[in-house]
Amino acid sequence: MGTTTLEDRYEANLHGVLSCFDRMIIVGTLPGACYAAGMTSYLYAHGIRVFDYARFAEPLRERIRERAQEVCAAAGIEIEQVSNSHVRKEDLVARVLAAYGDAPGLVHVSVSSNGRSPKPR
Repeated sequence: MGTTTLEDRYEANLHGVLSCFDRMIIVGTLPGACYAAGMTSYLYAHGIRVFDYARFAEPLRERIRERAQEVCAAAGIEIEQVSNSHVRKEDLVARVLAAYGDAPGLVHVSVSSNGRSPKPR
C-alpha cells in the first residue's frame, strides 16, 4: 500500500496549493457539527442520545490517538504532554528545531492536558 499525499487524496476539492518552508497547520470546520444545535441534530439523526456522546466519541478519539502515535513512532519522535496553557507551542518547536535541524519531516507533536487532539508541528 503506497502512501497518498494530501494533495492526491483531496485533488478534486483543491483549487490550488501553497508551499511553505517551516510548517503546515491544517485547520478545518465541520459546518453541521461546529455548534451545539448542529451537533445535537447530527447525533439525533444517527440515533445517539446527547448524553451518550462520550461513549460515541471514545472509539473515534482512540483511533486518532493511535494513529498519532503510529505517525510519531515512524518519525522517531515522542508526543509531548503540555500541561501549562501559557506555554507557547512556537517556543517548543523552536527548541526541537534547534536540536533537529532544518531537515524536512515531522519534528514535534504536543498534546494539551485538556484532552484536545495532538497538534502536529
